Amino acid sequence: MSDKLEFTGERFTPECVREIWYEHYHRYAFASGLVRGRKVLDAACGEGYGAALLARTAASVTGVDVSEATIEHARRRYPDPRLEFRSADCLDLPFPDDSFECIVSFETLEHLADHEGLLREFRRVLAPNGFLLLSSPDKAEYSDRQQHQNEFHVRELYRDELEALVASHFPAYRLWGQRLLFQSAIWALDELPGIEIQQESEGEISRSRAPRHNPVYYIAICANDDANLPQPGAGLHLFDDAAQSVYAHYYQEIRSHIAAGELLAKKERQLEELRETISRTRQRPPWWRRLLGGG
Repeated sequence: MSDKLEFTGERFTPECVREIWYEHYHRYAFASGLVRGRKVLDAACGEGYGAALLARTAASVTGVDVSEATIEHARRRYPDPRLEFRSADCLDLPFPDDSFECIVSFETLEHLADHEGLLREFRRVLAPNGFLLLSSPDKAEYSDRQQHQNEFHVRELYRDELEALVASHFPAYRLWGQRLLFQSAIWALDELPGIEIQQESEGEISRSRAPRHNPVYYIAICANDDANLPQPGAGLHLFDDAAQSVYAHYYQEIRSHIAAGELLAKKERQLEELRETISRTRQRPPWWRRLLGGG
């Protein structure tokens, strides 16, 4: 890999660390097991890292992004005979009908106002036996609960809005949830046979067959009918990195807080010593009184 793309907050880059890295990489790692041997479109591919990851298992991957500069960067950084990058608007894709066996589009919906137009265009270029894999932040968790507003998001959706949108274009779909739990977790939103998850809350241990956390993102796998829906093989997918970067950052922050606390304590001791010196100085007679024998 060659150069790096500047991170502005609008597009993820592989140089990002911690939570955002987990979330973005996990989605593509999850998708890579579903696109094996297929002709794939990565719509709004951004920097290109995800399309390059998909190309390891897919027959071919075409990454498109509206930014020509971003596409030029992707071409330089990810040369691969199975990988092509093109500048294009996802609302007006330059491909014939039924061109792809799979479309991957992560964190695209919320950047556009015309959700219906986007899904219609995806449906147009998707082969009848293909499937769409998209993600979208849950407005309830991502924005409302965290009291956070992403300046690059145009229109976020609640779960019921997302389900209504995908159902209006794809008769068959399954919804998965994702959030960071020091590992990135992707799970089916129905109960998972053969899996038990334990969770502690106020000293009590509860058991369930699916995470009890609310997803921050939804991932929808969509197709014309159930027969064309790929089966990810498991109802729960966990993803992390060997370096345990989130824990490393956590410990780094703890050490920084300890060091800051020690420095603050030292400065407070020095300040107290200075106060005592000033107090003693004020209690002494002025210099001219001492010269006159006044103390």
